[in-house]
Amino acid sequence: MPVEVKLEDLLRLRIVTEDEALGSRRKMIKRLRKEGIISTYREGTDLYQLQSRPNGDCHFLHPVTRLCRVYDQRPGVCREFPAIGPRPGFCPRNSKSAR
Repeated sequence: MPVEVKLEDLLRLRIVTEDEALGSRRKMIKRLRKEGIISTYREGTDLYQLQSRPNGDCHFLHPVTRLCRVYDQRPGVCREFPAIGPRPGFCPRNSKSAR
């Protein structure tokens, strides 16, 4: 599932600086795409889609431990999971099939 973040999330993750956020949005988006951090930006919703790994995992998910590498700074959408999402309240980690 793609992870969409807000500018405030990118600031909290220290992916962008406050100066960069206040500057040219177009220039910032170009840099983030070039560095493989985001895949898309939707102007209407002001959301940035983080680039996923080839297997679909989040960029910040550790490939071996399967733990978030930026847990304390994680994006708002991750902080609210599983309260929001395609199946509110469902967490695959807590399901019997995931054990």
